[in-house]
Amino acid sequence: MRRAFSPGVHTDERGPGGEGREDTEDMCRSIKTLRPPALAEQATGEEIRAAALQYVRKVSGFRAPAAHNQEVFDRAVAAIAEATAELLDGLEVRGAGAATGERRTG
Repeated sequence: MRRAFSPGVHTDERGPGGEGREDTEDMCRSIKTLRPPALAEQATGEEIRAAALQYVRKVSGFRAPAAHNQEVFDRAVAAIAEATAELLDGLEVRGAGAATGERRTG
């Protein structure tokens, strides 16, 4: 069953007594910020893919997928990396001017 996605909605799946899973803001601590000023230079394709991989690992619960899940895992990483690159290309950081729109390599 697929979950519906609502932008800006933060879910909490705890039971009536407060037990169960709790979503937290630091869900993916190993994913670093990929824009200035946290990153001095523009993020590389390799950095973007590494963040996408960490996200897919966290969401799927698999560090490395089984062979029968490898294709869907790889497609998810590619899609998230592309969406991340598009986001970073479109962001405007105050005091830094408009995003260049240049495609990242890596």
